[in-house]
Amino acid sequence: MSRILIAEDEPRIAAFIEKGLRAAGMTPTVVGDGRGAFDYAMTGGFDLVILDIGLPIIDGFSVLRQLREARNELPVIILTARDSITDTVAGLEGGADDYMAKPFRFEELLARIRLRLREDRAPEAMVLHHGGLSLDLRTRRATVDGRTVELSAREFSLAETFLRHPGQVLSREQLLSRVWGYDFDPGSNVVDVYVRYLRRKLGNERFMTVRGIGYRLVGPDTADDVAPTAAP
Repeated sequence: MSRILIAEDEPRIAAFIEKGLRAAGMTPTVVGDGRGAFDYAMTGGFDLVILDIGLPIIDGFSVLRQLREARNELPVIILTARDSITDTVAGLEGGADDYMAKPFRFEELLARIRLRLREDRAPEAMVLHHGGLSLDLRTRRATVDGRTVELSAREFSLAETFLRHPGQVLSREQLLSRVWGYDFDPGSNVVDVYVRYLRRKLGNERFMTVRGIGYRLVGPDTADDVAPTAAP
C-alpha cells in the first residue's frame, strides 16, 4: 500500500486529497507546515510527497531544496496556486518530479501519483544493517552479532527509525511523531522509556543520548565526536 505525504496548509484541500487517496487504496498522512513536511519526509516512511509551495514556517521550495541537499530522492509533486512558467521551471529545476497548479482535477493528480510510483527506482532494502545490528523488515526479526533478539512491534519500529538514519541525531519529537504519531502527548517520556528497552536488548553502547536534543545510533561505522551520556 503506497504511503503518501500531503504537505498542504489549506484544510479543505488537504481533506479532499486525503479522502481521494484513501478511496484509491493509498495511505495518506497530512502535515500543515514546511518544517513538519521536511521532518516527515526524512523519516523514510513515505513513497511520495504532494508538496504545496505556500506552506507556513518553511515554504515548499525551501522544503524541496533541503530534501535534495540531504540526498533524499523521494518523488515530489508540487501542488500550488502559482501557475507561472517561472514557478514551474523553478520547481522542476529544484528537484520536483512533477508540478500541478490549483485548481486541479483529482483524477489527474491521482494519475500523476501512480505514474511516479510506477517509475523504476532503486528497490528499498528489506534488511537494514549497522554495526552488527540487523533488522529484517519482512520477517520483523532483529539480530545482534548473529543472535536473534525479540522486539515488540513498537520497539521494532523505533529500531527501524534509528537504522534508517545511522549517526543522525533524532529529536524526541521526531521519534515520537514517526513511531507513535502526533496523537501522542508531546510531553510524554515514552521515547526515553523505549530507548531504554532497546539499550537493554540491543546494546547500551549503540544508542547515544545527545543532551537536550534526543538520540543517535552509533557503532563501528560511525565516527563519533560526542561523548555518550547516561540514559535518562
